[in-house]
Amino acid sequence: MTIPQIDIKTFISVSEIWVPNGDKLELAAGNYGALSDFEEASRQTSFSKGEGLPGKAWADAKPVVLKEFDGSYFKRTEEARTAGLTSAVAVPVFAGEVLKAILVVLCADDEERMGAIEVWAENNGMLILEDGYYGAAKHFEWVSQHTHFPRGQGLPGGVWASETPMLMRDLGSGYRFVRADSAGRAGLTNGIGIPVPTPSETPYVLTLLSARGTPIANRFEIWDARSVKVGASKGALMLDGICAKEGALWDDENPRRAEAFKGIIGRVLANGVPAIASKSAETAGYDSVVVLPIHQGGELSHIVAWYC
Repeated sequence: MTIPQIDIKTFISVSEIWVPNGDKLELAAGNYGALSDFEEASRQTSFSKGEGLPGKAWADAKPVVLKEFDGSYFKRTEEARTAGLTSAVAVPVFAGEVLKAILVVLCADDEERMGAIEVWAENNGMLILEDGYYGAAKHFEWVSQHTHFPRGQGLPGGVWASETPMLMRDLGSGYRFVRADSAGRAGLTNGIGIPVPTPSETPYVLTLLSARGTPIANRFEIWDARSVKVGASKGALMLDGICAKEGALWDDENPRRAEAFKGIIGRVLANGVPAIASKSAETAGYDSVVVLPIHQGGELSHIVAWYC
């Protein structure tokens, strides 16, 4: 399925994958759009454990939100300022105790950008907001800071209970979305919740909430990689998806199964490491795709992909 180009400013400006090489994190892939100077600075940078944002997510072994770069531990502050980037979220990908990679997404701040990237953590039997970036959705941010989720309630609680990624549609009117009224006022439409397994026993949930004007992405996919086969090969089955174009994401020409080593989903299925592609056959007509694996009990269980 080829999707026409959609000229919409997305909520996320830059996506990067940092992988461990000995005692350093090195850049494996990134989508920087037109921010070539920031890309060049990133390609010349590496991080030790605890150093910079990727290194902190590695050392803390949990997702980390950084809403301001000035005066922080962020290493590329000057280049980020020149590029108009103001905040970032780092998400570690662990397979048991083993760090596979760090996914970093960076955002710009202006009066038009609506959306949310949230990190929820369990505390005393409830999920509470550890931190998040909301752009101009200030009221929704306030509501989120004062909302707690028991297991099974709302998008974060549903992910916590099922230990699987979940998509929610029509956030502003959906009865299952606890913050529906505030989401509707902020223009939020679709959301995806992703479990973030870490070596600790603390459950973490990452939520990405899209608005029509500045979506997180124009297409989301959730793949199940548990005991799925394509012939004799390891496979994955698409469980759910949202696309800017109406209609299902699979048909006779685009089946809902992926095979190890074939395409970008297949590569992540085979090696369990996140992947990013830009303006290629793998992006299905979009500018870029980010593919994030989820490991449960040390084994790959799900894959989440979003296309911008």
